[in-house]
Amino acid sequence: MHVEHLLQDESLGLRLLWAEDALLRREISGVTVTDLEDPARFVRPAEVVLSGLVWWSADGGRDKAERFVSGLKNAGAVALLAGEETHGSVPGDLIEACVRHAVPVAGVPAHVMFRAITDAVYLRQWGGLSRHHALPEHVRVRLSRLVAREADPALVLATVFTHLGTGPAYVLTPGGRTVAATPGAVPLPAREAAALTGRDSGAAVPVEADSVTPYERWWLYLPDGAAVPPRLLHEITAVLGRCQEALAGRRAAAQRTADGLGSLLTAPEAGDLSGALRVCGLPEEGPYRVVVTGTDARLDGLPQGALAEAVAHTTPVFSAVGRLPDGGAFAVLPEDAVADLVGAWPLVAACEPDVLLHGGLAAPTIEATGLPGALTEARYALASARATAPGASALTDATTLTSLDALLTGVPAEVRTAYGRSVLGPLFETANASTAALVNTLEVFLAHDGSWARTAAALHLHVNTVHYRIQRIEHFTGRDLSRLGDRLDLWAALSCRTDASGVPAATTGRRARSSTSPERRP
Repeated sequence: MHVEHLLQDESLGLRLLWAEDALLRREISGVTVTDLEDPARFVRPAEVVLSGLVWWSADGGRDKAERFVSGLKNAGAVALLAGEETHGSVPGDLIEACVRHAVPVAGVPAHVMFRAITDAVYLRQWGGLSRHHALPEHVRVRLSRLVAREADPALVLATVFTHLGTGPAYVLTPGGRTVAATPGAVPLPAREAAALTGRDSGAAVPVEADSVTPYERWWLYLPDGAAVPPRLLHEITAVLGRCQEALAGRRAAAQRTADGLGSLLTAPEAGDLSGALRVCGLPEEGPYRVVVTGTDARLDGLPQGALAEAVAHTTPVFSAVGRLPDGGAFAVLPEDAVADLVGAWPLVAACEPDVLLHGGLAAPTIEATGLPGALTEARYALASARATAPGASALTDATTLTSLDALLTGVPAEVRTAYGRSVLGPLFETANASTAALVNTLEVFLAHDGSWARTAAALHLHVNTVHYRIQRIEHFTGRDLSRLGDRLDLWAALSCRTDASGVPAATTGRRARSSTSPERRP
């Protein structure tokens, strides 16, 4: 199948935006669907690339388009099919990049599903293979019934591979969660399973499903990838795609129910919490843990998808994942699921390395009436995670905010700045050398518990000089450094200053004592 054959398929309605005749006659080897900003490692030579363009934005769009298209060119892609639904049309920056790198580009209308395009390619490509390479009719009928009944994916996978005798098979998520495995398959550790998805060896094949976030997407992994003919492999992934879509619909209904609980927890006056918990399948007593999450990408459903995948890693006895009125996501889960959640967070965040995934975890609460407060606490921990790890994905547990410095990381930057400026007065800005010397003296004095002698020794100053500087500090701030309360106020004010990136000074200097859970830099 050539690129021009795909563009001539009237049922798809593809709009050619740029190409040269010679490029349209290139043969297609397969299809890759991706929304990574740098997809090169997942694209194989002569493949058509489908992208919904969720990675593109007007801010820096030209540079993003250049990285994306140059990656396709280097990987040997034969064409780019760009979805028009996200931005209303294909951005001009992207078309210009395709022209520069000689990559044919066509627009995919919003009403056309990507799976229809992949079906068109693979059915044309392998339609001439003998019938024994396709699923037997009785197996296909049974699979259709299982999918209609929203059967467990493990049963669907076992039904597919029982008669093939091709060895083990797995359905994995990019975060390394095993969704299903054939009977007798050796369990795969999550980190090992995560490394298997997206490989170029052909052993892992993506399962296309609509309304699924990148965090939840399934991959069919066969240790012996050559044991299954391409046509049969395509039919199997199509069945699994329908299976995931059916399960995603059921999960979406459960999340809509949880959305009601989220609205209730954020309301000024809590309503019938017990009833809301019952509707969500949650017990009326804990201990509960509440976790909230947010991403730096403004894509609908992305925080919920990431959090749902992280919670699924824990296999909790109960859980509810939903949306908060502000667009973030929250989950209620049991106390004993937290350790697995913390361990899974870096793996889930790595599914979309270009998206920062921050989370906040509240302390345990026993009573249902404590859930609104736990949600507030989790949001505070989320703010701390964003402040202490602005360039990395991180999950912060509120129980680790055990120092003043760590506690202040959850305070909004504007509030920290206002407090620091109010308390420190002219000492807040340290551009002036004499002011910087006073601030340094104050920091050392407080760090040495107000000891004149130790402060003088640490600064290599005469003790009289330290006395003079402290008097100047008291003059500028109106505080008495012989009083513990005033010392604490000044310590907090110093901690509220921020560095050039907006990170609290207390988290970047030697005095930082905050604690966050393991994090992975994208």
